[in-house]
Amino acid sequence: MSAEQLAELSDFFVVAAVLLYVFAMVGFATELAFGRFRPGKAAAEGAEPSLTRQPAAVGAGGAGAGASDVSAAGTPGAEDRAVDAQEAQPRGAVRAGTVALVLAWIGWAANLGAIVTRGLAVERWPWGNMYEFVVAISFAAVTAFLGTQIRHNVRFLGAFVMVTAALGLGLASKVFYTAAGPVVPALNSYWIAIHVTAAIIASGLLTMAGVAGVLYLVRGDGMSRLPAREDLERVAHRAIVFAFPLWTFAVIAGALWADRAWGRYWGWDPKEVWSFITWVAYAAYLHARVTAGWRGRSATIVQLVAFACLLFNLIGVNIFISGLHSYADV
Repeated sequence: MSAEQLAELSDFFVVAAVLLYVFAMVGFATELAFGRFRPGKAAAEGAEPSLTRQPAAVGAGGAGAGASDVSAAGTPGAEDRAVDAQEAQPRGAVRAGTVALVLAWIGWAANLGAIVTRGLAVERWPWGNMYEFVVAISFAAVTAFLGTQIRHNVRFLGAFVMVTAALGLGLASKVFYTAAGPVVPALNSYWIAIHVTAAIIASGLLTMAGVAGVLYLVRGDGMSRLPAREDLERVAHRAIVFAFPLWTFAVIAGALWADRAWGRYWGWDPKEVWSFITWVAYAAYLHARVTAGWRGRSATIVQLVAFACLLFNLIGVNIFISGLHSYADV
């Protein structure tokens, strides 16, 4: 295929990914609206969030070996209650969530196809401008969600991650779109595969953490179908713990690339400054949790402030502030 055909195929994959993410969002939202999440403080008990209602404890007043057996009065035991709980879960909601998960994976594949074909069309790493960067971050956010879903049931985040990815791809296509072509000489380096890749992966994880943080704050009577706040906070914290070293590495790699490209490691360019501010904000969040024992709302607010810094660094700086990193092409 020619470069033009590959570029057109990449654009098609982006549109397909947007549609698939939107349909997946509807499915996840249906499951969230009509399904039943386990109540209670799962995180405090060390358990994972679950879409299946857990059986209520039997014999709360006295723990005996026979508490799980059927009593003479015909009280169902723990195993019967587990079966009843499974039957109480609306099948339609579970089916909608399962279909949504499949659609999310297909959308993920389309998103990946958009990145690969774009790279083949331009014959370089496909994140040399704002359009390519946002497409890659949307992919990274969905990858973080689906990767977490493999080990832990976090489908309650699905609707919100999908709408974030769909909006990101839509913004990239309508606002940041740049025709396939070469990049400025400063970006024509193997460092783009090191520095930018690390930043993209970290940004995807931090985006998932930001979604969980927003849900933590809005959870209440109106969002009571969401899992407990402890579950949401735990998901966000784990994502940040994994992403923070990657962001640290990205900042260091950026400094090494700057020395190669411009002859200095640090020059207080706006992108460099806001990358450092973002690093400090997330470091403050982790430090407050470890040393001061911050939990709950206060820690979540710090996390969201850091996430706002990240968003401004990734998008705002490239659009509104001129500097050596002004490669938005918009």
